[in-house]
Amino acid sequence: MSSGSDNIPMTPSGLRKLKEELKHLQSVERGKISREIEVARAHGDLRENAEYHAAKEKQSHIEGRILTLNDWIARAEVIDPAKLGGDKVIFGATVDLLDTETDKPVSYRLVGEIEADLKKRWIAVTSPVARALIGKKVGDIATVQSPGGVRELEVQQIRFEEPEEEASASQS
Repeated sequence: MSSGSDNIPMTPSGLRKLKEELKHLQSVERGKISREIEVARAHGDLRENAEYHAAKEKQSHIEGRILTLNDWIARAEVIDPAKLGGDKVIFGATVDLLDTETDKPVSYRLVGEIEADLKKRWIAVTSPVARALIGKKVGDIATVQSPGGVRELEVQQIRFEEPEEEASASQS
């Protein structure tokens, strides 16, 4: 992840999740760790108090995460896939592909690095597969160097949509 003033591309749901995590850390976790530190402090000698040191370390991790989240939110460049369109693969697109060697279909959604989640098949726009797909149209072949060798992926369909879980979250 690059640091500095570079914008961080992300979807509206990606930004929403960061804000939810930040709110939880600030409103719940901070208070909880403060109470843990107070309880540990009451146990006496702080030099040999493992509970106190563990709680202070946890507090340091929470505060570090809060700083990171604030930085990411400040630099977020929100790109809404539902408002995009076109016939080329770009950030936010969901791409249906066919692996030409195995004839297996696969779909990927191109998202920002922070949102990438392989279980959902959301890949970072900076990943080798995403970089090979950017700019491709339906029918084009993307050549990807993978650990198992070169893979050829044929673009079957390009969609710009909000996944179901995001659509239901924004309606609630």
